[in-house]
Amino acid sequence: MNEPAKIFTLPDLGEGLAEAELLSWHVGLGDHVVEGQPLASVETDKAVVEVPSPRAGEIARLCAQVGERVKVGAPLVEFVGGASTDSGTVVGEVAVGSAVLHEAPQSVGRSGAGLRATPAVRAIAKRLGVDLGSVTPSGPNDTITKADVERVARIYAETGPLEALSGTRRAMAVNMAKTQAEVATAALFDDADIHAWPAGSDPMTRLLRALAAGCRAEPALNAWFDSEDMGRRLLKKIDVGIAVDSPEGLFVPVLRDVGGQSAGELRAGVDALMAAVRTRSLKPEQLRGASIMLSNFGPLGGRYAVPLLVPPVVAILGAGRACDQVLAVDGQPAVRRVLPLSLSFDHRVVTGGEAARFLMAVKADLERAD
Repeated sequence: MNEPAKIFTLPDLGEGLAEAELLSWHVGLGDHVVEGQPLASVETDKAVVEVPSPRAGEIARLCAQVGERVKVGAPLVEFVGGASTDSGTVVGEVAVGSAVLHEAPQSVGRSGAGLRATPAVRAIAKRLGVDLGSVTPSGPNDTITKADVERVARIYAETGPLEALSGTRRAMAVNMAKTQAEVATAALFDDADIHAWPAGSDPMTRLLRALAAGCRAEPALNAWFDSEDMGRRLLKKIDVGIAVDSPEGLFVPVLRDVGGQSAGELRAGVDALMAAVRTRSLKPEQLRGASIMLSNFGPLGGRYAVPLLVPPVVAILGAGRACDQVLAVDGQPAVRRVLPLSLSFDHRVVTGGEAARFLMAVKADLERAD
């Protein structure tokens, strides 16, 4: 008797992951695979992961297409072996009619601001692919007119088709929206006089060392906040999520145990993470578990910012572009090298005093000559 067909679903590839984008198949219909052989490559929130086969067998069906977003637990591959009912997947076509529904005018727009459009205008917008929430109304009582929709359609035509966010950029959009919705972000700013740094000093390792000094002075910022249970966890190790800009979007790989490493070890660790970002070879575990975050945006431009943290982390330190400034030194004007600092923190769990003490400890460490 033939073995029944087996459905292999997309496994949980990391904590909190709800879906992944299918980048490529490594197998095809009729291929015989062995246990552990890569079936497909998928992109999670910020990493490319190979999905191994859980068993040996012959590929009877590929349940998803390249470019499709597959939810964790959804069918991925069917192995040959007999009939099987795939109750977790909905297949088939959805018929779309061409008739325009005759309905009363209603409010439109994501913000619920009371914009209005007639059924005819909504039908035109649907035909032209225009999102009514992005249209500025010109009609009476904030009514969107046919001309408004056509104007936006012309702009769409000039700018090209909508580019759907995927992979890293999609994760960034989701995480930043979550931050804005959940976190009570507050910020402090100051400048560190780094004129005493020896020639050839490495700004990144100095920032990491100073951040560790801040965490030792004020452990409340090296913590996770559980908003559901209204509790915090103070973390012993300082695992720093380092914001890294790339053409694909924002990556935040984690450098482990910053407080227990030498300057040379810190530099080697940062270089290894940067190389992994460039080659897209970061492992999922390298993107999770940060206890605090660092954004050294100064080399790109800008002096101050309000960098956004990602829960459950409660603080992120930003470093801007260093520049020469005239400061009062021993009562006399002097040109000094200054590094701007920006600290964002979750005011639900971190007090202003804790944040200020942290920032002062960071500044004091940065201003040391050694």
